[in-house]
Amino acid sequence: MINHLITQKNWQTQLSEAITSVDELLSILKLETLRTEIYVPKHFALRVPRAFVAKMKVGDPEDPLLKQVLPDQQEQIKVTGYVADPLEENDQNPIKGLLHKYQSRVLLTITGACAIHCRYCFRQHFDYSANMPTADAKAHIIDYITAHPEINEVILSGGDPLNVTNRRLFAWLDTLEAIPQLTTIRLHTRLPLVIPARLDAPLLDRLAKSRCQIVMVIHCNHANEIDTLTAEHLQRARAAGITLLNQAVLLKGVNDSVAIQTQLSQRLFAAGVLPYYLHVLDKVAGAAHFDSDEHSAVRLYWSLLAALPGYLVPKLVRELPNKPFKVPVNIYHDA
Repeated sequence: MINHLITQKNWQTQLSEAITSVDELLSILKLETLRTEIYVPKHFALRVPRAFVAKMKVGDPEDPLLKQVLPDQQEQIKVTGYVADPLEENDQNPIKGLLHKYQSRVLLTITGACAIHCRYCFRQHFDYSANMPTADAKAHIIDYITAHPEINEVILSGGDPLNVTNRRLFAWLDTLEAIPQLTTIRLHTRLPLVIPARLDAPLLDRLAKSRCQIVMVIHCNHANEIDTLTAEHLQRARAAGITLLNQAVLLKGVNDSVAIQTQLSQRLFAAGVLPYYLHVLDKVAGAAHFDSDEHSAVRLYWSLLAALPGYLVPKLVRELPNKPFKVPVNIYHDA
């Protein structure tokens, strides 16, 4: 009944009612004894929608969804090589809100807000306040894209681009669709997993009418994130003509097993989503405890090749600063 009441609310109400209190979260999950193990940094507080919490197992401190969002004292440990800006993105934005790392595409950070704070987020230290595109910057962005005819795709990111209102998002779509050289608009988002109601009829109708190819890359790390309701919303998006891909992050203790990754790929496919990337963790300060060593990642990948058809095996990659592409992990040194 509680789950039903949550999911019947519109997405903006669900967004506003997200849990930001560790005590409340632990009380809902009957895990009050964990309170002494919690550390919450001021710059990156707890935030998790109730619809996502409803997918967690009550009384289980090892729940893979809980581990992604619950602050941990290990975040305080300083580990060599784990830094605030692991991808050196602050050096890649020629205009406020615009990152140009890849030749044929640019990324726009149209908001710094997310519906959920994932503890391994590589942008948890990013200075969004200094990188939000203003009205003036929007004009400069259009000029920049036009001056680079090799750019044919724009990626809307953040934060989470679906965290903004339809009115604001549609205004961005109108602006981008008016640039003749653009053929594809991509949205990188976690909202369909944490608040499935975000994929509402007005949004899907607008995306379906775009003159550009719309690609939505969701961020799902575990099969438990895709319940029946979530799958239904994703299938509606696919029926609207949206290309659905998934990128996951390999997280120690969350999804670093063959069985879990196999189940994830299969459940994604059943919901109309193709596995796209499996990222080795970006070495961001505070997330070292999630990192899985590369040899383990490679062994996992070979096992996935044996367990799944090729179209359900995501590319194993890492992102490195100043590289104009995702860098494939060398899967042959352990072959």
